[in-house]
Amino acid sequence: MVGFANAKINIGLHVLSQRSDGYHEIETVFYPLMGLRDVVEIVQSSSTDIVSTGLTMDVPLEKNLIFWAYQMLREDFGLGEVMFYLHKVIPMGAGLGGGSADAAVILELLNKQFNLGLSRESLQRYASRLGADCSFFVYNVPMLASGIGEILKPVDLDLDQFNIVVVKPRFSISTAHAYSLVRSREHEITLSQLISLPVEEWRDSIVNDFEQALFPVYPQLKSLKQRLYDLGAIYVSLSGSGSAIYGIFEEKIELGDLDRDYEFVWQSKK
Repeated sequence: MVGFANAKINIGLHVLSQRSDGYHEIETVFYPLMGLRDVVEIVQSSSTDIVSTGLTMDVPLEKNLIFWAYQMLREDFGLGEVMFYLHKVIPMGAGLGGGSADAAVILELLNKQFNLGLSRESLQRYASRLGADCSFFVYNVPMLASGIGEILKPVDLDLDQFNIVVVKPRFSISTAHAYSLVRSREHEITLSQLISLPVEEWRDSIVNDFEQALFPVYPQLKSLKQRLYDLGAIYVSLSGSGSAIYGIFEEKIELGDLDRDYEFVWQSKK
């Protein structure tokens, strides 16, 4: 059984406060990139393992979110052994949610493969145990997220008329490292209010708080953001807490030297 795990971008990310359990209260908008996706397959087998192709993954089985998703359901439903095949396209440490997307799709595939009869809400509860953004991929529509990212509310947002360009430098940023640098703060205007503005007004209104924390440490990110604006983007932002920067353009662009200068480049309009 085969599934497709698409990436996401964050439109705005407010880090509001740190909780007593070490997590942070945030507000963000998750937006799915349906054309940028990994391919996952499950096959019943005599043993359980993950075979990966595409981008290199240096993650042991016991730390892979795919295996964690399987383990949760195996503990509750006594699943048999399964071989996982993953073709990795979404870069890691980029803030694009690739690992979380893979795990969410695996939950759905296992639900179908073993006829578990789990509802969408039940899958969401399992997904929330895997990671803050994993729940989003169960629904996979634009969502306003709060809490640590697991409280989701659909938002009316359609960027299909635009071209989204995603660029990742030749380095990754771990979530733990990013959060160790960011400072929480209150915002006078919430993202739930700002997201209704025209895209052309986002540049001066919608911010990702991780930019203030990460740009001084990784000046390449600030330069890349300006480069995308110079190419004609109407809005540019860091995605999540990773190293990918995305730009929203009115039309398809010529990538020029971006492919040469950066590790990963993708645009939605082909």
